[in-house]
Amino acid sequence: MTGTTHATAHRKRRAALEAIPPIERSETDGRLRITHGFRGITPAQAIRYLESLGGDRIDDRTVDGTGWRATLSTRAVPVGPSYRLTEVRVTWTGDPDAVESVVPEFRLKAFRAPADRHRRPSRDPKDND
Repeated sequence: MTGTTHATAHRKRRAALEAIPPIERSETDGRLRITHGFRGITPAQAIRYLESLGGDRIDDRTVDGTGWRATLSTRAVPVGPSYRLTEVRVTWTGDPDAVESVVPEFRLKAFRAPADRHRRPSRDPKDND
């Protein structure tokens, strides 16, 4: 992928993510609180992503960064009539500038491509056109 193509893809991912609103967003006494839900990642992966963004792991559900704190929770969400999967919710709190900076970077790291992109090829050559 060329630099220009990579930059275009990055912009498209950011635009797609910005179109998905947070579960919660509030600001009180100069502190911003944002919660987003993520399917397809584990709490351990979320912790690693947060650490890679400059955070320090406090425990198995909390990471502190400069001006921000992220707290993780999980819940089972229905996907279709008989299947549930785990959603990792991350709630960031802290200085508005710090939170506004770390949240989009985390979301890019947690962004998942559509499942069909990684599908196993069919054994029938007609199906792989």
